[in-house]
Amino acid sequence: MRRGEPEVNGHDHGRGDASVKGAALWAAGSQYCLFILQFVTSVLISRFFLLPEEVGLFSVALAAAMLFAILQDFGLTRYLAGHPTADEPVVRSALVLAIIFAAALALLILALAWPIAWFYDDPRLVPILGLIALSYLFVPFGTVPLAMLSRRLEFRKTFHVNISAALASSAVALGCAAAGFSAESLAWAMIANNLVRAIAAQIARPTPLAWPIRVTGLREMASFGSTSSLLYLSGSIGVRSPDLIIGRALGMGATGLYSRGAALASHAHQLVTGAVGSVYYPAFARLRDEGKALGPYYERVAAAHGAIVWPAMALIAVLAQPIVLALYGPAWAGAAMILALVALSEFAFTALPLTMDLPILLGRIKRLLAFNIVDTAISVGTLVVAATIGLMEAAASRIVYSVLWFLLYAFWLQRLVGFRWSAMLRMYGASLLLTLVTVTPAALTVTVWRTPETLGFEGLVAAGLASGLAWLIAIAAIGHPAREDLIGLALHALAPLRRKFSARPA
Repeated sequence: MRRGEPEVNGHDHGRGDASVKGAALWAAGSQYCLFILQFVTSVLISRFFLLPEEVGLFSVALAAAMLFAILQDFGLTRYLAGHPTADEPVVRSALVLAIIFAAALALLILALAWPIAWFYDDPRLVPILGLIALSYLFVPFGTVPLAMLSRRLEFRKTFHVNISAALASSAVALGCAAAGFSAESLAWAMIANNLVRAIAAQIARPTPLAWPIRVTGLREMASFGSTSSLLYLSGSIGVRSPDLIIGRALGMGATGLYSRGAALASHAHQLVTGAVGSVYYPAFARLRDEGKALGPYYERVAAAHGAIVWPAMALIAVLAQPIVLALYGPAWAGAAMILALVALSEFAFTALPLTMDLPILLGRIKRLLAFNIVDTAISVGTLVVAATIGLMEAAASRIVYSVLWFLLYAFWLQRLVGFRWSAMLRMYGASLLLTLVTVTPAALTVTVWRTPETLGFEGLVAAGLASGLAWLIAIAAIGHPAREDLIGLALHALAPLRRKFSARPA
């Protein structure tokens, strides 16, 4: 072990290490369960109720709203996570600010509903945007309590909050879609999700409005929030622009296909990065406060991403067509190539994890904003040019953008965090080898055994299991840098079962 490097590989079971591992497991469990619920809901809605044009209609409305919705948080989640004390006056002040911005956001979305509908020449957007605006009024009552639970690494409670909200959202989406509410079904689901999340979060960590209302530390919050909100707005434009640009250039049907293909790749990515990001922000905050080097930890987080996300994305790309056909049916066949191209773009994005989080944590938010503005310009520019050619070209532009994104951030992040390029390059090489071994069985199933069109569900399962087994063998055989950490996490997850069986009388 390198000198000064924190032990997280399962050989040291100190209290702090165990708490981070436990938090990681609960956060990962939340991500997996949410993914399953959202995934099953999207499959059922797309296969039985909504057509690509209807999904595209909601995607455009949501993308337009989300351009500004990121301002609602006003950086308060990160502010509370990094605050030295985050005592009750500060927390309640954050809630007041969050409510103010939520109300302002709802009014802004309502005011823009008619101009947006005129721009896309589709009046169906107006009621959808109205429902989305209503849903944001409930968000503050969930955001602030969840930020405090995350700060204390109480991810078991956040798990219950998130699952409750997701169950409500899925039930309402399916019920409304079955009743013929079309694209508005997804907007009603947003209302159910945010309302139930707020109620469950307040039960898990009560944060009521105090009377009389007082705002403590307003100037400090405003200073942090104004800069971070500009940062998140810039990032939101980059993330949400594909649906908006494709909707305008190629129509709602093309937007629906792109949205479904890109969402599948994004959800798979979030299964790992969402859990890691939510846990490791407070974990890196502790390292910063203790004056420890961040580079060794960062190398290990990046290695875990490369060991899991790269093989998963490559597997999705190889099996994209049978995946789409098995899940959504022939009507959505056009989303297969989009899924494959967007999945491949995740390689570059995953190679530099926590790119937004760590600069904020280390007080480089203004410099990050400058980088993010350039990042957004590259994303929008490449997409606008590609969308004028066609849908597949628009999806392919995400690969070009991801490579430019990596080159933009890599060297600055290295200077900031202090990771070693030699270690990162070894990890990239090991992850690439692991990926090639993992996807080989799947590639053989769609080239030698069957074709992508005839693979079927049982063939898809067989290909996935074979590739999963190949991954297990390869991760042990090639000595991937993340191997010890993954073994340690698995042992920590199995520890309750081991204790249970060891406690049984002989």
